[in-house]
Amino acid sequence: MNLEYFYERAITHGGRILISIVVLLIGLAVINQFMKFVDRGFEKNNMDLSLRPFLLSLIKITLKIVLVISVASMMGAQVTSFIAILGSAGLAIGLALQGSLSNFAGGVLILLLKPFTVGDYIEAAGYSGAVTEIQMFYTILTTPDNKKIIVPNSNMSNSGTVNYSANPTRRVDFVFGVGYESDIAKVKEILMKIAMEDTLVLHEPEPQVVLGKHDASSINFYYRVWCNAEDYWTIYFDTMEKVKIAFDDNGISIPFPQMDVHMVK
Repeated sequence: MNLEYFYERAITHGGRILISIVVLLIGLAVINQFMKFVDRGFEKNNMDLSLRPFLLSLIKITLKIVLVISVASMMGAQVTSFIAILGSAGLAIGLALQGSLSNFAGGVLILLLKPFTVGDYIEAAGYSGAVTEIQMFYTILTTPDNKKIIVPNSNMSNSGTVNYSANPTRRVDFVFGVGYESDIAKVKEILMKIAMEDTLVLHEPEPQVVLGKHDASSINFYYRVWCNAEDYWTIYFDTMEKVKIAFDDNGISIPFPQMDVHMVK
């Protein structure tokens, strides 16, 4: 009798377990296909690149939780009790993973407030680079020399952020020092000519060349021009070269630290 009882229970529960496993595997496959469909829909509707990875992760996790609860219900577990257990486990896990939860909250703030988006070049939390991805817990930056930096979202949301890509134009600032014997008008003329002849320099706002400081061994000219943000470094390096060549051609000296030593007999 006991053997028959256990045999019947094994058949009953074994079949239920087998069906639950099949449903779980099919459910996971359906979720993966559904996520691909959702991703294509996001791409088709030109959804913000910053938001897409975050939403996809959130939807996928939610669907998997629903699937697990459904499978547990099929196996005979009381859904209300199961949800209560999940809630208790969630609380315990939440207390153990406070840092991760703060990263999640930081990611939500970043996506809502949008201090930066994917593609922006930023400086934040002691790091700088182009934003390549905003995930649920981390923001991924890529440096100009192609290093990958993974920064927790809580650090990104709680620190000051410099977004170099937020505005379409930027100002390029230089300080050029020349000798005290140099002709001020001539120096200003040379620098202004370089600015006006550069096709990448914007003429509005107007380039500015002014005598800014009397330094210990030089008089310093402030050279300020505006450009499109993507042309910043091109103008910076080109201008440094053009100014050196122009100063050499016009006999304008660029001072450097010197020391006179007097020997006393």
